[in-house]
Amino acid sequence: MKTYTFDDPELGIVSYTDDKRYLWLLSVLFPLIPFIGMGLMLWTGYEWTLWIPLVFVYAVIPLLDHLFPNDASNPPEQIVPQLEADSYYRVLTHLTVPLHFATLVCGAWFAATQDLGVFGLLGLGLMVGAISGYGMNTGHELGHKKSKADRLAARLVLAVPFYGHFTMEHNAGHHAQVATPEDSASSRFGESIYRFAMREIPGGMRRGWRLERERLERQGSGAWSWRNEILQSYAISVLLYGGLLSAFGMVILPFLLIQTFWAWWQLTSANYVEHYGLLREKRPDGSYERCQPHHSWNANHLASNLVLFHLERHSDHHAYAARHYQSLRHFEDVPQLPSGYFGMFLLAYV
Repeated sequence: MKTYTFDDPELGIVSYTDDKRYLWLLSVLFPLIPFIGMGLMLWTGYEWTLWIPLVFVYAVIPLLDHLFPNDASNPPEQIVPQLEADSYYRVLTHLTVPLHFATLVCGAWFAATQDLGVFGLLGLGLMVGAISGYGMNTGHELGHKKSKADRLAARLVLAVPFYGHFTMEHNAGHHAQVATPEDSASSRFGESIYRFAMREIPGGMRRGWRLERERLERQGSGAWSWRNEILQSYAISVLLYGGLLSAFGMVILPFLLIQTFWAWWQLTSANYVEHYGLLREKRPDGSYERCQPHHSWNANHLASNLVLFHLERHSDHHAYAARHYQSLRHFEDVPQLPSGYFGMFLLAYV
């Protein structure tokens, strides 16, 4: 286990070890969970086994969140520069990118080669779609970085759920307008997730495209330029989905539609619970106060955070967007979710 040290003027040499260092590998392995369902069906012949990974994600992980003690630990601030400079954590996020492609391709192959009924096809599509949706979380972490390699990896992984507009919409749109009535990705008090989705999904697409167009215009380029990062990701999606349809035939189209819908729905679900009912104060000049940790819901549930690259430390993320996942902090005086994200998703659906 790697140990970080710093010289404190009062305490002398202080050491810190990240107890979750190797547990973050769970976030890398998480995209492979659909292979369990596919393997079990190949072994047993029963379509219901395709639903086992879904039960694990939406039932077992929330149960583990409540069985394990919450993790409110924070790294010492003096250590954070060393922690964020450690390439190990960055490599983990990059490792997940090809796994998302592999899961989608294998899911398409499975849909094409197995004689699935409606129940089995639905289970397969939802299972792979849940993981494609998790790919947006990887894209979220990488898309916040300044490195060209990180941002390219973000565009690649966002091509899997066909959501190439996410980085621009999220970074320049959602982060700027979060917890305000103007933000299509912040849910309002008393608003159901279904009503929220009707403005969040189209609103995000429109805002992302507008912001990317404005960025290109400032650089002297048009919206339909090859420099358009949204179009770059969408082009990869077209090649990916077109290649799958060409290789396996139109028989996989229902699978692709189900998994894409469920992937998008996972992001909508996350956006819904992350800022539900929270508002920033509006100043007399019409501007809003700076986003603070209490403008996002936080969660310290261990199991779900370990498979989501600390996404649930969302309060720190929105207040300090440049911080890397391994150094995100818990705050005592912020709204706390009663369950991890997967448990909260189910609560939002009913």
